[in-house]
Parts: sequence; structure tokens; C-alpha cells
Amino acid sequence: MLKGLGQLGDMAKIMKQAQEVQAKIAAAQERLSTVQVTGEAGAGLVTCTANAKGELQGISIDPSIFSPDDKEIVEDLILTAVKDAQAKAAIAQQNEMAKATEGLPLPEGMKFPGL
Repeated sequence: MLKGLGQLGDMAKIMKQAQEVQAKIAAAQERLSTVQVTGEAGAGLVTCTANAKGELQGISIDPSIFSPDDKEIVEDLILTAVKDAQAKAAIAQQNEMAKATEGLPLPEGMKFPGL
């Protein structure tokens, strides 16, 4: 008659673990806004700063590269620096999520909502 009550305890344990994981993921996502990465191009002539969510925070361009004849080059350098910053932001995201879910039996490559 009381068969299966042991499974209720297992379910409560799983629910508690799920809540802990949710809290860790929320904290990791919050940290992503404060982690700063810098992408660069042209040996540092153009740099872009972004947070680990991939949100661009700033661009710095060395004034020595300004010349009307170099417009296309400058545009290419900016694009390259932005892409570099975004790639570094993606790595920072992965690292933060790995820390938050360390030790949990999650499928490899699992994607999290909002990332």
C-alpha cells in the first residue's frame, strides 16, 4: 500500500537539485554582464570591448589610421575587432556556464535559454 513512497523522496531531491542549478545559472548569467573581453585588430590599432553576453561596450581607434584613403581598411579593422570580441564573449559564456553546472549530469553541449 505504501509502495513507491521512496520515489517521492527521490523526486524531492531532484527538484531541489533543479532549483540549485537554476540559481547557479541565474548567477552565472548575471556575472556575464560584468565579465569584460577585448577584441582587437591591426595589432591593436582598433579595439572593441564587450561583456560576456556579447554586448558591445566600446570601440577605440588609434588616430594614426585616419586618412580618407584608408576608410575601407579602418572599416575592415573595426569589423574584425568586433568579431574578435564576440568570439571571446562566447568563450567567456561557455566558461561561466561550465562553472555553474560543474558536477551535474547534463548532456554534453546542452544549450541554456537566453544564451
